Amino acid sequence: MDKLNWTKKSQGIWSAVVGKADDYNPFSAIDVKPVMDSLEAMEEKQFPFNIDSIITEQVGNKTIACFPLDKDEKIFGLGLQFIRLNHRGRTRYLRVNSDPIMDIGETHAPVPFYVSSKGYGVLVNTSRIVTIYCGSSGRKLKMPSGTLKDRNQDRDWQATPPSDLVEIVTNSDGFELIVFAGDNALDVVQRYNLYCGGGTLPPRWGLGFWHRVPTSFTDEQAIAEAEEFRKRNMPCDVIGLEPGWHTKSYPSTYEWSSRFPDPAEFVGKMKDMGFQINLWEHPYVSPESKIHAKLEPYSGSHTVWGGLAPDYSIKEAQDILKDQHEKDHISIGVSGYKLDECDGSELTGSSWMFPGHAQFPSGHDGEQVRQLYGLTIQKMILDIFRKYNRRTYGLVRASSAGASSLPFALYSDLYDHRQFVRGLCNSGFSGLLWSPEIRSAANPEEWVRRLQVVCFSPLAMLNAWASGTKPWSFPEVEPIIQKYINLRMRLMPYFYSAFARYHFDGTPPFRAMALEISQIKDDVHYANMDKDDQYMAGDSLLVAPLFSGQASRDVFLPKGVWYDFETGDRFDSGKVIQVTAGLEKMPIFVKEGAVIPMMPVMQCAPKAGETVPLEILHFGNVSGSFNLFDDDGETFAYENGVYRWRTLKVDVTDNKRSGSISAVDPDWKSAYGDITWKFIGMVHN
Repeated sequence: MDKLNWTKKSQGIWSAVVGKADDYNPFSAIDVKPVMDSLEAMEEKQFPFNIDSIITEQVGNKTIACFPLDKDEKIFGLGLQFIRLNHRGRTRYLRVNSDPIMDIGETHAPVPFYVSSKGYGVLVNTSRIVTIYCGSSGRKLKMPSGTLKDRNQDRDWQATPPSDLVEIVTNSDGFELIVFAGDNALDVVQRYNLYCGGGTLPPRWGLGFWHRVPTSFTDEQAIAEAEEFRKRNMPCDVIGLEPGWHTKSYPSTYEWSSRFPDPAEFVGKMKDMGFQINLWEHPYVSPESKIHAKLEPYSGSHTVWGGLAPDYSIKEAQDILKDQHEKDHISIGVSGYKLDECDGSELTGSSWMFPGHAQFPSGHDGEQVRQLYGLTIQKMILDIFRKYNRRTYGLVRASSAGASSLPFALYSDLYDHRQFVRGLCNSGFSGLLWSPEIRSAANPEEWVRRLQVVCFSPLAMLNAWASGTKPWSFPEVEPIIQKYINLRMRLMPYFYSAFARYHFDGTPPFRAMALEISQIKDDVHYANMDKDDQYMAGDSLLVAPLFSGQASRDVFLPKGVWYDFETGDRFDSGKVIQVTAGLEKMPIFVKEGAVIPMMPVMQCAPKAGETVPLEILHFGNVSGSFNLFDDDGETFAYENGVYRWRTLKVDVTDNKRSGSISAVDPDWKSAYGDITWKFIGMVHN
């Protein structure tokens, strides 16, 4: 194949087409618009490869591109992966699947974007399934790195010998490649997120606590459950309704059942109590739905559960669903959706998704539609809320490349707690958000340990659709549960500002240690880049969860001084320490100099125009600052410059600490009022 023609897209970003690329891809499906101003302000970088080292070819119906790998290079990303963080030496088959088989790469959001420990990333912009050999295939003309081993004599013999290539393969005529270069892995991820439109900024209420009620609840039962939260002074912002709110739900009608005789009155009453309403749905349209006949001409050749699978790459199909959702849901105050089962299942011997050979009116086949179904539907829902100038935040079970700007967190029917934490680490490489929801637990210990992680995640949710559990279901640990839900509420200004940074400069609000320490070039930090059971929440908090059955664990503290968030105890850095914590505590560490804004515990997030006081925590013996984002918290006005960054600053001089906040113009209506300061960690002579 001819040498690739690389086109510079922005600072440190280049694109090339291998073969003949399909016009239908993640970026075209949702009309991705790069944040060019922010990208052009970044430092220029050189192309990270020798162009002659990139191999491309077409073999039969397969298009192949190969990139070089250094001997000790690590490979991160590839979407919402649950099994491992570093994919070096592994083959990844990136198909959307809700029930992945073993450790092969299938997942809810298999993003074909990998990030190297060397400080570059490669994206395959295609609607096709992508197989990526992450140094797991040895080409005859490329000598393997390292000495060959004899299985009979060498204990370190490997079934997959080391390879110095990444091979990218699709069953297609071609695809677009986009290469990102940076100073380190975090710099690359920032550029990727900005190229995908910038990170999403949820409404403030989206960062509160969520509770989903059992599937068959009526309006009265849902209201009673919400009232119980208020009686117990348990913060909660969102009540989620599960399939029973539909007249029919497998397949779905999107129409209110008799369980909710007056939907507008129900939604209004919940709003008055401070609750947002989130509706469950899936994409497959029941024959009993009023929009079934309208959508039938725009649907695929195969059904799912007897329901239509609409071709939402067609504008007319989008408009039909948007009009119905706007009229029956959003116009009466519904705040968002849980987009279930956009992924499909391929369990051994059974399947409930339309097949890859299904045909759709647009000319796309089942493979393409399935790979981008969740992505497309997210964008459709966002479009409706934009029409009302109301931000939304929701849940989705399938996504792909380009999703950074979409206000949805992924979730899963899987339920392994360690894998959930690993998924939280992995999601930050690929412009994804992940909700490690809690549903049930075998005992009070597991209940607490799961809830602690939930409260330090992008979307904090108890999903009781089947279990009927409540935060108080284990009375003996209810005070601990209350403590962490309260802490989630208190940290809302901190998390909200982290999401604002995600929007403006592409920094993931929750991210793996590999992104935190990739700029530190020493052997200790490099060895700990694979850490997949601890993560950063915002720029200053290091979260090290304990799992059921654990009383202690190892934690790697990167370079710099760190403090225990609760006790203020000081820890040395750049090494692994062992910490012990009772059930009432999840280990959280804070960088020295960190400034953490906290608000009082409230039963729900502050509304637009509401002012709340702040308590500002400062840790350690060095000066520090924090950029506090200030806007209405609900509309898209921030996209037109209607916001302020407030600088919270602590100066440490002559053994004294003093705090200040930057002023704003007199006409600005700030979300924040009175400020008090709390200094943690002694200043020594």
